[in-house]
Amino acid sequence: MSSIIGAASDIALVVSAEGIILSVVLNAQSDSFGNLKHWEGRPVVDFLTRECVPKFETAHEAYMAGEVPRKPLELNHSDNAVWQYPVRYTFHRFGQENAALLLGRDLRPIAETQQQLVQAQIALEQGYEARREFDARFRVLLANFDEATVFVSVRSGRVDDANEAAANLLGVKLESLKGSSFAQQFADRSNVELTESLMNATLSEEGGRVTLKASRGRQTLVVKPVVFRAGGQRVLLCRIASDEGTEKSPDVAAAQALDLFRTGSDAMIFMTGKGVITSVNESFLDVIGAAHLSDVVGRSFADFLGRGQIDLSVLTDHPKKGGQMRIYATKLINDLGARLTVEISATHLEEANDVVIGCVIRDVSRVEAARPQSSVPSPMAPESARNVMDLVGSASLKDIVAETTDVVEKMCIETAVELTGNNRVAAAEMLGLSRQSLYVKLRKYGLLSKNG
Repeated sequence: MSSIIGAASDIALVVSAEGIILSVVLNAQSDSFGNLKHWEGRPVVDFLTRECVPKFETAHEAYMAGEVPRKPLELNHSDNAVWQYPVRYTFHRFGQENAALLLGRDLRPIAETQQQLVQAQIALEQGYEARREFDARFRVLLANFDEATVFVSVRSGRVDDANEAAANLLGVKLESLKGSSFAQQFADRSNVELTESLMNATLSEEGGRVTLKASRGRQTLVVKPVVFRAGGQRVLLCRIASDEGTEKSPDVAAAQALDLFRTGSDAMIFMTGKGVITSVNESFLDVIGAAHLSDVVGRSFADFLGRGQIDLSVLTDHPKKGGQMRIYATKLINDLGARLTVEISATHLEEANDVVIGCVIRDVSRVEAARPQSSVPSPMAPESARNVMDLVGSASLKDIVAETTDVVEKMCIETAVELTGNNRVAAAEMLGLSRQSLYVKLRKYGLLSKNG
């Protein structure tokens, strides 16, 4: 009977008519209650918290009067004030005269879950309160800022927010300005054109500015934009001021070349002879997930290359020697560790005494996945191919294939050694070999002393 009772509940108490604990039975699968043998022979109320004593006495009196409580009774136990835990009891008739059997379920898991929910709700409320506080600060700052300021969504080109100074400068009401197209406030500019002009201006290292003609009042205004990301979208912070002067039109070819660099679909970068990035376009920022130019400029291009300094050495050394490098296949890595298969062409540019290398980076991950195997050109040189064909008829197909494999392997090793400038540690890493394996193959093909 004790085993059955222990299996049917977490804790069971046999209580006499006087409220004395006659027996304590614990579930054998649970050891969280510890040893409660010292409860036996003592009143139940000695092990209840103060607020639970009246609840137990009322239920026990009703039981003694012949009314078995139908609803479970939740009691909080305490033992020498060291620990407390809640238990849900049900009363049952027992064989002994006027004795009550209390079968209990441990409510601690439910209590812990409730506490976690309460803590989560408190944290959520604190987050809402902090957000309301920041929103209030933003509103007060924007309202008391004398410079005309507008927040424009890059995706839609509409005004997300603005202050009273901007509305007065543009000649509209603040309520009408919010939510309207920013391009409507200026003459001869479409929504797409204005957004592109503002984004291009944010890439200027000297602090870009765009000169516009207001549609109301026809005055000349200068907009100084700054781009940032919020909520997964890019937003333009535009500061607007009056300007009576007009800027001279730039050279058409230079402007078109600059537009191609800034808005082209292929990622482009300029770097020094040592690989330090000096300028990038928006496509490169999208590829690596950077929010702004300042996150990239000044860093080494090796930080974003799959093989790091090895790739960088190839991209800087070969253009210096031959003027340009048409195609170099590698992987681009962003700050989060994502890898993208790319092809890079590099060109050496002469600028006074400085060495500048321009790189065009093209994403070939989709093309590589869709490219059939047959489209890959044979890497064998004509001489090597003729040597292999001469074996037909004089050797088995298995031997010919083995010979072909050796030819390809030798050419790959020679190419890697040449690309890395005979740096065999770098060549081994480029080929995915250990240094020992590379030296074995160099010795096998008689390349160990070549360029050594």
